[in-house]
Amino acid sequence: MTERPSLFVGLMSGTSLDAMDAALVRFRDPTHAVLEGFVSRPYAAEERDQLRAALNGEGSAAALARLHVRIAEWAADAVDQLLERTHTAATALAGIGFHGQTVWHEPPLVSWQLGEPAVLAERFGVKVVSNFRARDVAAGGQGAPLVPMADVLLFGAADHGRVLLNVGGMANVTYVERVAQESGALAFDTGPGIAVIDAVARMVDAALPYDVDGRLAAQGTPDEAVLRELLADPYFAAPPPKSTGRERFGDAYARALHARVPGADGVATAVELTARTIAEAVARWTPGAPEIVASGGGCHHPGLMSALRRHLERTRPAAGAPAALRRFDELFFDGDAKEAVAFALLGYLTLHGQPGNLPAATGAAGLRVLGQVTPP
Repeated sequence: MTERPSLFVGLMSGTSLDAMDAALVRFRDPTHAVLEGFVSRPYAAEERDQLRAALNGEGSAAALARLHVRIAEWAADAVDQLLERTHTAATALAGIGFHGQTVWHEPPLVSWQLGEPAVLAERFGVKVVSNFRARDVAAGGQGAPLVPMADVLLFGAADHGRVLLNVGGMANVTYVERVAQESGALAFDTGPGIAVIDAVARMVDAALPYDVDGRLAAQGTPDEAVLRELLADPYFAAPPPKSTGRERFGDAYARALHARVPGADGVATAVELTARTIAEAVARWTPGAPEIVASGGGCHHPGLMSALRRHLERTRPAAGAPAALRRFDELFFDGDAKEAVAFALLGYLTLHGQPGNLPAATGAAGLRVLGQVTPP
């Protein structure tokens, strides 16, 4: 692989539907990356509505086709902001890794992302790598999670095992035995992250984009009887590799919860569901590790982080003491940038002919070079 440092942009729009994130990353090689800049282009309410409609299976083929282009235009806006903020010329870029927006995730059949890469290639005159998940699915994998390759190459510890937790719309964990060591690594989606919490919050108060500062959850009390029923969902007991999305834990799921537990109690119940399923998945499926490093939008929800610490202490004592729950930005950089950095890495790997999936995480038949390349 090249020894010349390479500049890549990584773009990510996740299941939380809050923003298009863009990270400018300088790679010396796949195990050495420096975050040069990060921007998050928030979605307007009308844009989030379009995305939710697509995820809920609403709208015509024409609406989906138009959204396919609009998502790329939102991504281009984010890249423009990033390049301006970092005083970087597009000609300095070696490539863009563009995840797009997942609108349907149904492995082992399909994982479908919207976002036309040609829009970015035309705007910035660089190679664009997109459609990362399809090759892994074709190889019998889940197509997700894909961030674990970055966890292994960039964010593991040199002298001990580490669990990397991302709490986005869905929640996923990666266990890394040692940094840059694929053997022993394991990753999977634990279930809902903040998607159900925020959806229920909007049903309680339509003026809210999400449960701001966890205030609604703090006013409520979890319904233990309903929680027991929700925790009986077979997804939680299924062994890895596994992945999920809003098709299972989305707006329809949140509406059903809200109907049974209205008001702030429903939000508090959703918080407990996320915290318990993460903690129990970590305890059940990952080896012991002295630390759990958390990133994603869920880290900004005080009640969720408090509940997560409580349940990790209950389920995962190690040598008489629980594993330390640390924030990603304590060790690296702004945790909100992590997934965009991961897709910059995946783009870098693809353009260097290197695999980007982790079969232990996705269940694919083997390592695969991911994505499709749109030339400049």
